[in-house]
Amino acid sequence: MNFQNHFKKILIYVIYKLPIYLIPVLGFGQDMDNENDLKQIIGYPLNGIELRLDGIVDEEFWTTIPGNGNFLMQEPKEGAKPTEQTEIRIAFDSQNIYIAVVCYDSSPSDIKTFQKKRDASLETDDRFRWIFDTFMDKRSAYFFEINPLGLRGDGLISSGQGQTLNKDWDGIWNAWTYIGDFGWSAEIKIPFRSINFDPKSDVWGINFQRTIRRKNEEQLWTGHRRNQGLLRPQNAGILTGLVGHSQGLGLEIIPYGITQSSKVYDEEKAEYSSASSMDLGFDLNYNITSQLKASITYNTDFAQTEVDNRQINLTRFPLRFPEKRDFFLEGSSILEFAPSSNVDPYFSRRIGLVNGIPIPIKYGGRLIGNIGKSNIALLHVRTGREGELNPENFSVARYRRNFWKESSIGLIYTHRSTEDDILFGNPIQDRNTWGTDLNLSTSEFLGDNTLQFSAFFVAHNPALPSVDSTSISDRSVRGVRFNFPNQPWSAWVSYREFGDAYDPAIGFNQRNGFKRLQPAINYAPLFEKSQFIREIEWGVYYEYLTSLENKLLTENLRFNLGTIRFESGDNLGVEVSRGFEFLNEDFDILGDSTVIVAPGKYVNWGYELQASSASFRKVSGSIGYEAGGFWTGNIRRLVMGLTIRPALGINLSSGYTHAQVSAENSGFSTNLFQVDLGLDFTPDISLSSNIQFDDISDILGTNTRFRWIITPGTDIFFVYNHNWLNNPTLNRRLFTTQQGAAMKAVYTYRF
Repeated sequence: MNFQNHFKKILIYVIYKLPIYLIPVLGFGQDMDNENDLKQIIGYPLNGIELRLDGIVDEEFWTTIPGNGNFLMQEPKEGAKPTEQTEIRIAFDSQNIYIAVVCYDSSPSDIKTFQKKRDASLETDDRFRWIFDTFMDKRSAYFFEINPLGLRGDGLISSGQGQTLNKDWDGIWNAWTYIGDFGWSAEIKIPFRSINFDPKSDVWGINFQRTIRRKNEEQLWTGHRRNQGLLRPQNAGILTGLVGHSQGLGLEIIPYGITQSSKVYDEEKAEYSSASSMDLGFDLNYNITSQLKASITYNTDFAQTEVDNRQINLTRFPLRFPEKRDFFLEGSSILEFAPSSNVDPYFSRRIGLVNGIPIPIKYGGRLIGNIGKSNIALLHVRTGREGELNPENFSVARYRRNFWKESSIGLIYTHRSTEDDILFGNPIQDRNTWGTDLNLSTSEFLGDNTLQFSAFFVAHNPALPSVDSTSISDRSVRGVRFNFPNQPWSAWVSYREFGDAYDPAIGFNQRNGFKRLQPAINYAPLFEKSQFIREIEWGVYYEYLTSLENKLLTENLRFNLGTIRFESGDNLGVEVSRGFEFLNEDFDILGDSTVIVAPGKYVNWGYELQASSASFRKVSGSIGYEAGGFWTGNIRRLVMGLTIRPALGINLSSGYTHAQVSAENSGFSTNLFQVDLGLDFTPDISLSSNIQFDDISDILGTNTRFRWIITPGTDIFFVYNHNWLNNPTLNRRLFTTQQGAAMKAVYTYRF
């Protein structure tokens, strides 16, 4: 037995056996949480007092409440006192919770403010962020953020292997801000109807973070360690005193109206076909309990959804695009399965989308929330007929039981059926997938370090039982993972097996028929005494992938020789890699038979250079260069980005990706251009335009989107799309292939 195989067997044994010995360590102290040891802030009742919400914290009521601050630095000096002070006050009435924050600044003219558009990235701006862990489960939370211009951003936090922030969730709330000679301040109003909570509890988990962008300074109210942070609810403090609050009837009706028209060029008929329509639909939400919400959607339309960013795929495996549709985003944290495992038995983009083309959704329903320590999610969607595609039914069920402070065990089930007209609507294809996942986690390992372990198993029934001879092993996946996500040291190791025939009907899968071992380790110390360098990260990543018969298919070894974060906010990194690939059949790289890689064994070395400037500058950019072997030849890839912010509310971003590939007796190049223009007139009125072109499809596409938030929950959208074919060899230079426009109005009634 060679050393490599011997090492692999030992590591697999450790991965499978260590949880038996680790459970007592993970469980030690799990039930010893004492709220009295946590940092606290008190919410004060207004008792009929009406606040003048203008961003200026000068009302008499606010002055009677003691300010809560005492932040500590997370960066640049962990645990140090902040250079600028912050004061927070919280009040409430029966309908809303109010936050007043004063961010003192000794140099107000240097406050960084560029963004106005709702949910825009605030990596460029000064900001104030906070979370509400309304159920005190230390696993999930509501996320909110603002900047000095009144931009509002929000999202949902879910825990797992690390923490996940989904910023595509939009809550109904408002914020008012003010910049003065003291710094900047804000008053925030969040209706209790916008969030779910336990009415029997007067205690929420809460945490705050302030960023002073010009100093690259991060301050935390609690959880200031680098391996902690705002996005970890287990490191939050507590908000006390909440009594007498109400969610009302918990009924929300959201009707919408849409009018749209389109024109598409028909290649066979060599002519355009036009269509126009007007339609109505609605969403209905009802809080069965304060922790459990039922929703119904009818005649759902996602015309206002932003387009996907185009990518050029030079690999053998499909690309994964993110979900952007509102109906599928709420509750997505509960539906997550074995985070960081790269196994997706449920992938919402398999519903109502085929190759990125929308399929009409007739109706849908969902039940999402908590029952005690259990999280549940039930989802059913019915799609309509589209061309040759028959109607389909999609169902998803998810159950997760929380135990100890940070651990959970869960189940998932999905069902997909396709109807056949000949059989009068009876399903002819029923696809069932089921799985289970275990997540053990503690943030108190050997002090205040985090240690995580996860395991999963997923299987499905045969797609065509009458002709299928596969076993359950062929149609299943399984794996385990250890994670040590701390600073300055972090590491993880995972092992997983994917069957030859694994293909979940509502899931996403890139590759079948393999065993994969992946260890990685990183070291990233802070250089607190340096005036120029803040952090340097080094790391090693290894991947060893074989067939189910233990034949080596893929081997990757990557060395991060140093990723430097400068005090200025600029970054520079260098990476070297070695890759091995075994190809058992022809690989058509471009899909047009022009460049084909023959079966065989391929070993290639490569390197990558990356650099980026601080994003808070009016002009910032990034560049990445990759070079090395590529199958039988070589690849040179250049990725550049440039952002210009000439004035408040104006953002112009551009990106360019170029790949030059040389192969045996052939070669090719690809180019991808992207331009994003954002005009943000106010935090509630914005115009954005996305322009994309690649020379693989030869399609120039534009997506222009106007949004006006009249009041939170009441929106008007105008969307215009236009695609041109630009192929001079076919005498098709900027030839219109598709164009369409839509206007959508949404209103929210709350009871």
